[in-house]
Amino acid sequence: MAETDFVTLEDKRADRPTMHVLYGLHTVAPFSLWTLSVIALVVNYVKRSDEADRLYTAHHNYMIRTFWWTLLWLVLTAPLFALLLFPGYIAWTVIGAWYIYRFLRGWLRFNDNRFPQ
Repeated sequence: MAETDFVTLEDKRADRPTMHVLYGLHTVAPFSLWTLSVIALVVNYVKRSDEADRLYTAHHNYMIRTFWWTLLWLVLTAPLFALLLFPGYIAWTVIGAWYIYRFLRGWLRFNDNRFPQ
């Protein structure tokens, strides 16, 4: 009979609520002028370095990657506000919707103990 490593099981259970909080912070970040996302990003970087489980590391990487891609697209579409106001709002609304979609999808996959895609 195989032995169970109870320390590893306890660590996974302890990190699970943290992951849910991080996904929650990232998901509501567009409504907080992205400040919650920056806080969650810092925690993602700190917690990722301590993770031993590949599932948790993959989800940290997913959140970090989504944040940086969103920031890139926000910066690239910022000149639309200078040219015409309306296209800028449309672009940032689409980017915000994509951001929320990515985090909701990742959160659901994490809840099912599946890797993000």
